[in-house]
Amino acid sequence: MEIEQYDVFLSSLDPTVGHEIKKSRPCVIISPDEMNKYISTVIIAPMISQSHPYPTRIPVKFMGKEGWIVLDQIRTVDKKRLLKNLGEIDHNIIRKIKAIIKEMLVD
Repeated sequence: MEIEQYDVFLSSLDPTVGHEIKKSRPCVIISPDEMNKYISTVIIAPMISQSHPYPTRIPVKFMGKEGWIVLDQIRTVDKKRLLKNLGEIDHNIIRKIKAIIKEMLVD
C-alpha cells in the first residue's frame, strides 16, 4: 500500500484511553513521504464531524461532508490501522495544517 503525506485514510483508532478520538474515521497522514516509505508507523491527524472552533482544529469539506482536522490529537499509529485510502486534501488545507503545526511545535 502506497502512503503519501496529506493522503486521507480511513483508520481504526481503537482501543483508546480517556479523551482520545476513537472509532474508525478518516485521518490525514502528516508524516513525510520518506518516513512513510521506510518505517512501519505513520503520523496522523484524525478528522471529526462535529467540533467547536479551536485554534488547532481546521474546518474542512472532504468527500462532500463538513468536518474538522484535529491537530491537537496528532498521533503515531502502525500502518496496520490504515484501512482504506480515501483521497487527498485540498492544497489550501495543507497550507493551514503546516502553519498550525509550525505554530504548535516550533519556537
